[in-house]
Amino acid sequence: MATFPTVQDLANASEDEVLKLWEGLGYYSRARNLHATAKLVARGYGGEFPSTYADLLSLKGVGPYTAAAIGSIAYDLPVAAVDGNVYRVMARFFGITDSVDETSTKKHITELANCVLDTNHPGNHNQAVMELGATVCTPKQPKCESCPMNSNCIANAQGLQAELPVRSKKVKVRNRYFYYIVGEFDGKLPVKRRGEGDIWQGLYEFPLLETDQALTELKLVEKAALHSDDVIISISAEFKHILSHQRIYSQFILVKHACRPSGDHLWVSLADLRNFAFPRLINRYLESSSFVFDAEVLNI
Repeated sequence: MATFPTVQDLANASEDEVLKLWEGLGYYSRARNLHATAKLVARGYGGEFPSTYADLLSLKGVGPYTAAAIGSIAYDLPVAAVDGNVYRVMARFFGITDSVDETSTKKHITELANCVLDTNHPGNHNQAVMELGATVCTPKQPKCESCPMNSNCIANAQGLQAELPVRSKKVKVRNRYFYYIVGEFDGKLPVKRRGEGDIWQGLYEFPLLETDQALTELKLVEKAALHSDDVIISISAEFKHILSHQRIYSQFILVKHACRPSGDHLWVSLADLRNFAFPRLINRYLESSSFVFDAEVLNI
């Protein structure tokens, strides 16, 4: 906010500038969506944030819940904001036994939320229901005795609080193994921007070897396919990074290259690394004692 005080300032920024400032916060798609939306607001809406539900939905990264929340709170639009907390409150209050993971159930709950919405005070109503789910009608051990809706709640009357809402889908967590070759040549290191369709889109990383199983150090050195005259300085301990649907296990091979490897990487100096936006996983390595090039290795 200090760097981009107006929507026009953010719209005029480069993606690299935005991602660098967002570095370490996670959910980088939010930064890209924020940037894209700033461009649309600045150039498509004359710098004025849209105030209709349809126009709010046109913004990058804004879905039905966010559009309803913004619309009702900022512009008094009579639209129910339905998030995870609201799904839980509604499922318990109305005794809904269908899975809230199903599209049909989500649609049904959204319709109910709009039916009970206080259209005279939609912003306050939406915030109240969300707050009720966050602080009273919690996933575990809900405080039913202090709930203002307990006398009409089906789950409370029938003792179904632990069973509702019903969920049918389990999150499958994927294990991934990232091995980075941090290779120095002529005082510079290779980095490359990650492409679309995967985590950390638009951030930078070192040359990557990804496998579906953990590698021993012997196998790691073998698969890294280093030049016979390259010198391995160190192999880091394992760095673990947990995402919502993925667990990343990573190690870094610090190498002094005998000759410059081929590839379309950018070669940057150690001092310039700070100008690039890296995933938090890589920054943890760069901040660790494992990342050490001494003067002799760099020939300085």
